[in-house]
Amino acid sequence: MKIIDRYIIREFTKLFTIICIAFIALYLIVDFFEKIRMFLSNHASIAQMASYFICSIPMIISLVLPSAVLLATLMAYGSFSKHNEITAMKANGISLYRISLPALIFAAVLAVFLFYFSELITPASIQKTENIIKIEVQKQQALGFFKQNEIWYRSGNAIYNFKMFDVNKDTLRGVTINYLNPDFTLNMRIDAKSAEWNDDHWIFHNLLITTFNSNNIPVLERSEEKIINITEKPNNFKIIQKDAEKMGYFELRKYVKKIQDEGYDVTRYLVDLQGKIAFPLVTIILVFIGVFFSLRSERSGGVMQSVGIGIFIGFSYWIVHAFSMSLGRSGTLSPFIAAWLANILFTSAALVLFHKART
Repeated sequence: MKIIDRYIIREFTKLFTIICIAFIALYLIVDFFEKIRMFLSNHASIAQMASYFICSIPMIISLVLPSAVLLATLMAYGSFSKHNEITAMKANGISLYRISLPALIFAAVLAVFLFYFSELITPASIQKTENIIKIEVQKQQALGFFKQNEIWYRSGNAIYNFKMFDVNKDTLRGVTINYLNPDFTLNMRIDAKSAEWNDDHWIFHNLLITTFNSNNIPVLERSEEKIINITEKPNNFKIIQKDAEKMGYFELRKYVKKIQDEGYDVTRYLVDLQGKIAFPLVTIILVFIGVFFSLRSERSGGVMQSVGIGIFIGFSYWIVHAFSMSLGRSGTLSPFIAAWLANILFTSAALVLFHKART
């Protein structure tokens, strides 16, 4: 069996590598034609463009690995079936489950790799590509930074601190603004539970304004709602906001715990947190489905049909996963169900297909 296992792994790995390279190249070509006008209009240098596309590769790898392993399974096992190698293995008492084992082990190793790759490399690469676009190419100013799971921002004589920025609703949570005198003494401080962008101005809610008179005595003013005139717009804060995709699993978990302990709604982040575990495991599920369809398609259409089936299954997973994640972020589904729904459905389909297969 070791000879057969090595043979299956060799053929599987060969196809997987070719497909990965093809997917990465295709993604880069499409992205190039999407971004080229923006680069040229901002007079980006060749080095900046090259840096952007090179730094995009880790994110592309994270996205295409599940689809690549599915297509590799379909094509490899479809080829084995076409040349009657599957039939020969079965004639020698080797079950379909055992024939599938090398690909499943490969997918399991790949799932672990994908988790740690998405943990250690992908977030930094996404942060770098965004920095190249917004800071280096579009020349937007980054006057703030994300540190200790909070946003810090400097503007003139003011220093802003936010616990969280909801980029979808343009809402700041846990707002503190310190206004300083020229000698860096505190002139005024604003504390608010939240601030939302509405009709081109910021509306602060549940705020406390503390001003200091000439004798440095604080004067307090409380308001349920008040418009505060600050020059920054939501786009200024989006430059420094660290979204879930820019954080690994462990960093995101720490961030979720911190803002949850402070009483803020973390539903969206909990969905993304569960998704960072669920997504890598789809590689194993897709191998199960791929083995069945590769054997079935050989009797009815050949390798090209395997490719078509692979594309269809891959898109189906993406659609179901994206839809369920959006339902989770909106609060319609629980974070766990939203992140794992696609995996549950496709695992059930894989088990049904394997139960019907002639092993």
